[in-house]
Amino acid sequence: MELTAAQAIWLLPPVLPICVIVAWNDMRAMKIPNWTVGALLVIFAVFGLIAFGPQIWAWRWLHVVVMLIIGMALNAGGAMGAGDAKFIMAAAPFVAFADLTNILLILAVTLLLGWAIHRIVKHSPARRLVPEWESWKTGKRYPMGFPLASALVFYLAWPFLF
Repeated sequence: MELTAAQAIWLLPPVLPICVIVAWNDMRAMKIPNWTVGALLVIFAVFGLIAFGPQIWAWRWLHVVVMLIIGMALNAGGAMGAGDAKFIMAAAPFVAFADLTNILLILAVTLLLGWAIHRIVKHSPARRLVPEWESWKTGKRYPMGFPLASALVFYLAWPFLF
């Protein structure tokens, strides 16, 4: 993993609350608020410069552009929601290109676990804690903000976990 503990210590604390809000709001309303995407970009603009230094920081903005284009194409093709595409775009500069395989593995795990947790809670008495959540009523649709935000948090926490 290319991400170091020194870099993660700068990035994880400000990113964590935004990711919690993204996951919660996407399960509650099936929407990822635009301000959370903007907040991630501002966090990267400030803390990313400190964590990575100017040269790496500047190159990481290319990740934003690439993922914006890919996300727009996937959204236009109906493969993903606009909020999910925007979140991926805003999360992209936090992830080193060398860690692409790692983040995809983390995303696969968070997607499967998130889906299982969401479905288990949906069909359990625990659902009564938040009966108004839109994601309970959307049929096969699933709030991808939950696994996407979880994947970013686990990626940034990785240097402390292993």
